[in-house]
Amino acid sequence: MINVFGSHLCPDCIAFRKNLDHYGVEYKFTDILESLPNLKKFLSLRDSNPVFESVRNAGGIGIPAIVREDGSVSLDWESELRDAGYEVLAEEATGEACSIDHKNC
Repeated sequence: MINVFGSHLCPDCIAFRKNLDHYGVEYKFTDILESLPNLKKFLSLRDSNPVFESVRNAGGIGIPAIVREDGSVSLDWESELRDAGYEVLAEEATGEACSIDHKNC
C-alpha cells in the first residue's frame, strides 16, 4: 500500500485521491496539516530525500508525495497512476502542486 503525504487544501492532492478512489486503489493519506507529528514526519522525509531537492530549490512544498511500499518516493502522481495501468481522469488533472508562495493552488 502506498502512503500519500498531502493536504486537503492542495488541488493535486485532491485530484490524486479522487483518481485513487475512482480506481479502488488502497492507500493511506497523511494530511501534513492535520497534526504536528504528521508535519514533522513529512518534513523529515522532505529534508532527507534527494527526490525533493529541485522542489526545495524552487520554493515548492513537494506534495502530493507518494511513498511506495519499498520506501521509494515519487512526486509525479500522474505518472504513478499511468505506471500502475490507470488513466488519469482528465477533469481531475490540475498540473503542478502548490508552492510556498501559493502559486498553482
